[in-house]
Amino acid sequence: MSKKSPQTQEIVVVTGASTGMGAATAREMARRGFHVLAGVRRDSDGEALLAAGVEPVILDITDQEHIAALVARIDGDPHRRAVRALINNAGLPCAGPVEVVPLDEWRRVFEVNVFGTVALTQALLPALVRSKGRVVNISSMNGKVSMAGYGVYASSKHAVEALSDALRNELAPYGVQVVIVEPGGVKTEMARVGLSGLSDLTTRMTAEQNERYGALMQAIPSHVAAFTEAGATSDTAAQKIAKAATARKPRTRYTIGALTAFLIRASNLLPDRVFDRMTMSDLRKHYPDKAKSASATAGRHA
Repeated sequence: MSKKSPQTQEIVVVTGASTGMGAATAREMARRGFHVLAGVRRDSDGEALLAAGVEPVILDITDQEHIAALVARIDGDPHRRAVRALINNAGLPCAGPVEVVPLDEWRRVFEVNVFGTVALTQALLPALVRSKGRVVNISSMNGKVSMAGYGVYASSKHAVEALSDALRNELAPYGVQVVIVEPGGVKTEMARVGLSGLSDLTTRMTAEQNERYGALMQAIPSHVAAFTEAGATSDTAAQKIAKAATARKPRTRYTIGALTAFLIRASNLLPDRVFDRMTMSDLRKHYPDKAKSASATAGRHA
């Protein structure tokens, strides 16, 4: 791909670009000729991106000073480049039963996945309206499908779906398109990060909670690992995100991964309780052997 001059490049902002899917998306958009401002948490995270022609910027989307600095960087761009797209990729994973996950953790997840996304979008919308640019919100399969053990993360991504639908209609008259991308399992470190608090959560459960959720807590890491292993690579995901950001007439939603597309379609077509049985059956494959036997017995007596 031919290299554009700085004067003819457009700006693309990618959040959560320290590693994984965000970093891969930043590199892919740079390869396609855009000047990418990649949000990272530390200077060291941005060093690898420099070699790909990406400009890293320190950006915690829950920090208003960081957001203001990004807006100032764009408004003061020496080449007066237009903002072609904002790719809201930054997100925080979380796993655990609804009853057990502390409210402070719920708030922390929503602060990043929902309120941080809204804050940055609000700040960049004036520039995006001027350029008739695009907002690409990275949701998740869990934005459409919520399963046992994933309620916190899924709730936040359902919120991203809702705000994206509203934003799409609000901005359509002004030429700004809003696109949702729904990844499923992607081979990144995000899954591992999301599981990091499970052991601490388990130790803080009451005996009654352990009776209810002990087997589920043991199953979640194996279930996540299997889903991640079957998922797309970061580079494959980045290509789909880049398509969402650059297609002349984009769809309103893109899924990443065949299993993701299947599960979302199934959730739309099947009665709720049928779909529940299907997802729980898959999850129970990862239960400890004793819990599997008990579950099978309960199923026969139901």
